[in-house]
Amino acid sequence: MDAQQLRLHELATAISYFQNVISSLPRSHPLRAPCVQNLAWARFERYTMLYDLDDLDQSILHFTEAIFLPLPWNGYCLNFIQIFFAITLALVHRANESRQPEDVTHAIIYLRYLRGQSLEAFNIPPNRVTGLLVEALGVQVEMELGDVRQDIEEMTVLCHELLKSDIPTTSVTGFIMVLVRVVRGGQWGEPQGPSHKVMECLQEANKRLPGSYEVSIALARSLFKRCLTADSNDDYEEAVTILDKVIHAPGDTRLTKHQEEALWLAHTFALTRFYAIGRPEHLEEAINRTRALLGEALPEHTRHFLMNDLAGLRRYRFIVPMAGVAGCLQDAHLGSSDGSDHPSLQDLAASLTELNVDQDADNHEELLNANLHLDLMISIIRITDEAEVEEATKYCRRLLGSSHNDGRIAHFARTALDQLLACTNNIEDLDETISIFHDKLLDNSNSLGVPRFYQILKLITCLSARFLQLRRSEDLNEIMQLYPRAVNDESARTPDRFLLSREWANIAHFLGHPSTSAAYDCAISLMQDTLTFFPTLDIQHSRLVAMRDRYDNLPLDHVSYHVSMGQLPRAIENLERGRALLWSEMRGLRTSIDQIRATDSHLADKFADINRDLEVLTFKLTVSTNSGDDGRGNSFVRMDPLGHLVVQQRKLLDDRNKLITQIQALPGFETFLKPPPFDKLHSAASRGPVIIINHCRFRSDILILLYNSSPSLIPTADDFYDRANSLRDQLLGARKEGLDSNQYENALCSVLKELYELVGRPVIQMLNELKVPEQSRVWWCPTSAFCSLPLHAMGPIPSEDGPPRHFLDLYIPSYTTTLSTLIESNNPGPHTLDKPSILLVSQPDALPGARGEMQAVQATSTNVTTLSSEMATPTSVLESLREHRFAHIACHGILELGKPFVGSFKLHGDKRLSLLDIVRSRHPDAEFAFLSACHTAELTEASIADEALHLTAAMQYCGFRSVVGTIWAMADIDGRDLARNFYRRVFSDRQEGARYYERTAEALRDAVNNLRKKRDVTLERWVNFVHYGA
Repeated sequence: MDAQQLRLHELATAISYFQNVISSLPRSHPLRAPCVQNLAWARFERYTMLYDLDDLDQSILHFTEAIFLPLPWNGYCLNFIQIFFAITLALVHRANESRQPEDVTHAIIYLRYLRGQSLEAFNIPPNRVTGLLVEALGVQVEMELGDVRQDIEEMTVLCHELLKSDIPTTSVTGFIMVLVRVVRGGQWGEPQGPSHKVMECLQEANKRLPGSYEVSIALARSLFKRCLTADSNDDYEEAVTILDKVIHAPGDTRLTKHQEEALWLAHTFALTRFYAIGRPEHLEEAINRTRALLGEALPEHTRHFLMNDLAGLRRYRFIVPMAGVAGCLQDAHLGSSDGSDHPSLQDLAASLTELNVDQDADNHEELLNANLHLDLMISIIRITDEAEVEEATKYCRRLLGSSHNDGRIAHFARTALDQLLACTNNIEDLDETISIFHDKLLDNSNSLGVPRFYQILKLITCLSARFLQLRRSEDLNEIMQLYPRAVNDESARTPDRFLLSREWANIAHFLGHPSTSAAYDCAISLMQDTLTFFPTLDIQHSRLVAMRDRYDNLPLDHVSYHVSMGQLPRAIENLERGRALLWSEMRGLRTSIDQIRATDSHLADKFADINRDLEVLTFKLTVSTNSGDDGRGNSFVRMDPLGHLVVQQRKLLDDRNKLITQIQALPGFETFLKPPPFDKLHSAASRGPVIIINHCRFRSDILILLYNSSPSLIPTADDFYDRANSLRDQLLGARKEGLDSNQYENALCSVLKELYELVGRPVIQMLNELKVPEQSRVWWCPTSAFCSLPLHAMGPIPSEDGPPRHFLDLYIPSYTTTLSTLIESNNPGPHTLDKPSILLVSQPDALPGARGEMQAVQATSTNVTTLSSEMATPTSVLESLREHRFAHIACHGILELGKPFVGSFKLHGDKRLSLLDIVRSRHPDAEFAFLSACHTAELTEASIADEALHLTAAMQYCGFRSVVGTIWAMADIDGRDLARNFYRRVFSDRQEGARYYERTAEALRDAVNNLRKKRDVTLERWVNFVHYGA
């Protein structure tokens, strides 16, 4: 017989003995009280061994009887307080077993009474009573018998008391676990999760009980809940740090159940935060956490589900979220693009009776089942068929009525149902949904941390649907009031806010609403912010191209609005803000900090360091998305290179923005890195007028910017927009048909002639009215379709006293991508009056005409350093550019469709000097570059015209003040004569005292005119050459 059996035998004997004795003793007998007490204790002890409820019930009855019996004089039995404690102890056990409300209530009352007594005098440990009260209150909370929040607060105070006491850790752990159980059950009575007191208690418990992973996980859950509702990144970081400590706890290679749970939670936290807030670094963590889970041994269907999630998240890297109806649902799971892997609405509806998933449950199979419902609700957004809408509505209503505890399911079911009702044409449904959204916006609680932006977005959708049916002005007025409220919600994803601001601007412009200017201001600002969601220039450009219908026209529409209001300076300011975004972003990383250094050298150094790090990161061309892990057998996989890049970029951008705020707080730096005002922009015209063509669907205009007077406006005909598009398409179409045919020559001639009628005639007339003399410098600043049209060569222009001429015969034309670029080009360098040396880069082996061109350049009256054939490597060229103010590059120019950053000069051995290589370099003393190569100023069809991503612009960015480029392929036979005539003009004495790089525009014009005079030179060959900059 073992010890337990022996003890049970002894207890049975004692119980039988005391029962017999008690049966023979009257109530007044002095031995009855001790016998009843001993019987009660014996029954209670046997209950603790066999869990027979009859023993527990009898124990309580005997203890109760003992209270009312007279106690013997010798003191060999329990006193009243001790008996009362015994009854309470037994009641707590029965409350745990039977869950009878009266047991729970009485136990709590008795324990509170006992805590008010001097328990030490009766040999009752006070901490034991405190712990039992925690246990009883936990039962009451779980049964929801009283004020849940108040009960949890009392439990928290008691647990704090236990944690601060000197009782052994093993004794306090069990009672703390009661609080943990309640917190994990989500029964705190507050939508935002546990209170501050509860959180402090859990944090203290986590310190006192470092080996209790249940406490750690409960604390992590609570912190994440608060993070979602309060948008606290500190809470999130603390939560995942706690989980990572559990995941990486020492032990064997096999995960414990707590480590597995922590791994799943870290994955869920990362996904939820990304879907709620949507920052790029959140996406990368979600990808990494998903991959960590895939490193474990999982059931095949679970692995399949997670692989879909991972595929969707990876695609999300390159997709800007689409604002519109059901914003937070629309892009939630891109991995589930087809429904073939998911059960039908009917199958899932049938499973609702079995769905009873606690969000905090440990059963991952149940969690996966819940996730199938989530995936289906996310796909509901794409339903358009009327019958499917009806079926989906029934499904969502059933889901909301089912008995589950998963807050995510409830939230997304309500959101999906709202969306379905919003899509209906039924006015009653729309009224109901609008009323629901009005109530939601009045309710400040936000249990899942979803920004109000998305609720407002759906309300706008419903109001719009009702307006289209009833045409009620009140609905339209409310819509226009809701737009700025949503757009200015900084907790929402920036790309979503941008797209809604674009919609707001379009509608406001169309209606002539007073909010139009504010809408465009928001849209332009958010458009710039949206680009920083993508870490490299190449990816940013891809996003611009993918969403060109939303980005492309925005600044032009903004300009047209201000022109229509007679606000020409504001129109010019906003055109500057919205064009060449990528170049502007890059220039911001190279902004001068000399003045900042004179005020605060430490701040200037920090800002320079961050700019340098961001520039290196932004200029990367290819980034791997492969971590090198196959998804199996490694729980703690490393983030892939793109993920690291995104996280690093977001950290650098956040730090940079903080530094910019500090700089702008310095006296005299209030406008640092803010968009330049018109008072500064007009200086772009200091050496001649700048002609801006705003090509816009609302209205197109030509603006002439002068230095000493207000801008001048040239209104255009109603068909101006369409005619310009037609000219661009005609020219590009003819080029595709073949460049050597008479048809192409005729098409180019026709385009130049029509371009003169459309633009040249009114511009020349206005220049004459403004008394701008012929042979003056003028700069073209085209937009949209005009970026692909040769404005400098338009004509012929009829003449009364001679043969017909072209525009470059009347004026000395140049181009500029932006006004800021031209202003920067006009800033003189330190050696601008000295005769510059020339770096000559040539590939005569690849281009037959390059040898003659090389000889022509070498014959100029200045020092020429030649890098020819194998001597011309990308490294040697870039290093030599630093030592020369002038550069002449004669080689093949390579242009790849849709990949402007890999556009390049082809050097010896097929080595490439790419656009990105050039922009990575810095040449502050550089002045002029002649790019005698094909396509150096050409835009591809798959590029954004107003971004001007070509080699000529790249040379300007890295420091060259003036650049000659080509808008098409170049005939290398033209290089020798063009170079000879060009440099003779630059280094002649006719413009003595003028900076040499400022002579290059006129020199190009004259060299081109000499080329025109040659026999058999086609129109394309001389139209091809363009001048950019000073």
